[in-house]
Amino acid sequence: MDLYTDPVGSVSFNLSHHIHDYNVHIDSNDVFWMIPVETDAVRVEFDEARARLIVDKLRVFDDHDLGNSLTLGMGLPGDLGFPHPAIPPKASVRATVSFDVEWSGIADRAEIHNSAQTFKGTFYSTGATIKWSAEQPGFRLESETPDPGRNLISVLGRERNGVFFT
Repeated sequence: MDLYTDPVGSVSFNLSHHIHDYNVHIDSNDVFWMIPVETDAVRVEFDEARARLIVDKLRVFDDHDLGNSLTLGMGLPGDLGFPHPAIPPKASVRATVSFDVEWSGIADRAEIHNSAQTFKGTFYSTGATIKWSAEQPGFRLESETPDPGRNLISVLGRERNGVFFT
């Protein structure tokens, strides 16, 4: 989860406005920003287009910003060939995050089958809400009450690809 000082709903990607970058770092298999969760953290009723993910007090790092997250705290110079300010080095801080994400309601359904790229799937456009919080020394944030009316797009899908295509 990333936090910015930009107004809610803005699409600015100004790295100097990035104030928190919560993530789990890169694991020993070079997978980044993903970890397994307990089996009972996820409930899915796929044919009804309902799912829920609840995670409580997940131990993560706050790398402050994307630049320090990607460079493990070494920051970024300001001359990488695209316009952005320099990002000074900043050490990670231990934190915890909790979230409750719910998908529900069928707005639309799509069946995709692409044999040439060995990909097929069923996808539901749904409603969704998220309640989220973060805590670390000297800082705590809790999201506002979830409002389904503020959802822009949510998709719940089941797909097969590659060797699992058949």
